[in-house]
Amino acid sequence: MPTFAERFETVFRKTLPSPLAIALILTFIAFGVALFSTCPADTSYAAYAVNLLGIWQTGMWQSSLLAFTVQMMLILVLGHALALSPPISRFIDKLCGRIKSGNQAAVTVGVLTMLVAFFNWGLGLIFGAIFARKVAEMAHRNNIPISYPLIGAAGYSGLMIWHGGISGSAPLKANETGHITEMAPNAANVPDHVSLSDTIFSSMNAYATLAILLTVALTLWLLSKYVPTSIPKAFTKNVQISEEAGPAIGAEKLDQKKGMAYFWGALIIGWSVYSALTCHCGLSFITPNFINFILLGAIFIAHGTLSKAMNAFEEAISGAAGILIQFPLYFGIMALVRDSGLILSITNELIAHSNETSFPITTLLSAGIINVFVPSGGGQWAIQGPILIEASQALNVSLGKSIMALSYGDQLTNMLQPFWALPLLGITKLKAREILPYTLILMVIGFIVYTSALLLF
Repeated sequence: MPTFAERFETVFRKTLPSPLAIALILTFIAFGVALFSTCPADTSYAAYAVNLLGIWQTGMWQSSLLAFTVQMMLILVLGHALALSPPISRFIDKLCGRIKSGNQAAVTVGVLTMLVAFFNWGLGLIFGAIFARKVAEMAHRNNIPISYPLIGAAGYSGLMIWHGGISGSAPLKANETGHITEMAPNAANVPDHVSLSDTIFSSMNAYATLAILLTVALTLWLLSKYVPTSIPKAFTKNVQISEEAGPAIGAEKLDQKKGMAYFWGALIIGWSVYSALTCHCGLSFITPNFINFILLGAIFIAHGTLSKAMNAFEEAISGAAGILIQFPLYFGIMALVRDSGLILSITNELIAHSNETSFPITTLLSAGIINVFVPSGGGQWAIQGPILIEASQALNVSLGKSIMALSYGDQLTNMLQPFWALPLLGITKLKAREILPYTLILMVIGFIVYTSALLLF
């Protein structure tokens, strides 16, 4: 008889198409709703449809939003490439050497993955996957019984904390000068930007982050005491990137000289630190560009040569294909709902059924639901951000709190939507149905923690 997890996976596969198909379906729905609910009385549907198509096309290719697309791609690719570096690999190997039991493995993988994901979601995603895989390899060598599916779920738990971390799409973009007014040009009295001190580094998010680390660690420890365990099977090959191919000749030697990579890595990191210390701008220097610049320098140093760094980039780049194709579609949806006036009617409806206390919870729930269909924090911010900004202003709710409510909801249902788990499943060789029972439990725990943060602060 199929287990609950197997039945859940079957329903999920039957009812939910691919993320690209979802983006196209949402585009069609947004277009249809805008056409039939906002068409002016003195304009024919045919003429208005032509107008909406123009809005959609223009919205997809806005230069500032395309720059955002590249920023998000680089956060994933650079984080992935850094996770593949020898220092990170050696660090994980040392951690594995200290693990002596299955419950210790689950807690260690979960907590460290979440801490890394708080710094960078791409790095945390691949770090957790490689860590879970190496724990299984260690358990096989040392005959230590573990629950490998639970370890895999622990390695994915970083996606439940990332949007409240310093690579979170919505807080980082809101921290950029002029972004808020660009997202909601018709809203009155909106600030030029929302500082990270009101979002990622707020007391509310500090509470939420510490609480989720403690409760997830406790949950993983309790689960590991009751779930079935076994000795993992041997893997056919280790997790690694391709080595440099043969001796270099002529100018190729530059790519294999450590001095070249170290020089550029040190220069990039040194300049980043100098610019941060001398900007006199509070925390506003922490932008996607700043984080990516730091990561690039760290990759050059961590891999040691340009050729090894390039091998890591080639290994990591395929994981960003979804962002490249889907983000412009979400930007087109954003333009449709914003420029047609649909966003105004949605905002008015939301305001009519919310108050200062309930709005953050409503935002969290709606963000969680939208994330199932739009598995991208950046794409979700593009769609939901304008509504959130206008409604927050009308209800006199802190914009920083509203942004974090969206972030919490978005990251919560990553435990339900396995889109971002694909790299982990590929590395660990686990199946979605094997980790889903545990990620669903973590999602429930996370919901309790994040709603309590929104109610207490």
